[in-house]
Amino acid sequence: MKTIARNRLEKSLLACALVGACVPAWAATATGTFTVSGTVITTCSFTTTNLTFGTGIPANILANIDAQNTITATCANGTPYTVDLGVGNGSGATFAARKLTAGVNVLTYSLYTNSLRDSVWGDGVTGGSNHISNTGSGGAQVITVFGRIPPQTATGVGAYTDTIAVTLNF
Repeated sequence: MKTIARNRLEKSLLACALVGACVPAWAATATGTFTVSGTVITTCSFTTTNLTFGTGIPANILANIDAQNTITATCANGTPYTVDLGVGNGSGATFAARKLTAGVNVLTYSLYTNSLRDSVWGDGVTGGSNHISNTGSGGAQVITVFGRIPPQTATGVGAYTDTIAVTLNF
């Protein structure tokens, strides 16, 4: 009898192994969780184009000479930002009266936040200047800078230049 019982046990174990249907009585399942996280940081960047009033400025400027350029800001979606412009490098320049220079020669000009050219662009605090405020969309946002040389007598011929610092605050 022991042999028959042993044969049956061996056959049962072999069948279980082949079928994979035998689950030991001590098997159990445990579950748990873990947290997944990440932080999106506020980012902004910008590019600029140059503003040029051209190469045909008369020595005696009788009417406004207007030009424009762009600043392209790219900020994370929902990020508030401002764009400030400096006064430039011309000696004695202010936000309202920036200075293009050619050696000792000077042409006064201004930069504005709008096409009416009635809102002087600066830091939004000093001298009644304004700045651009916006909220990032995650994509490129093009901002136009409006420049104007008002009527004046040029002090001399030459290539006049200035450099304006752009500050993106976010």
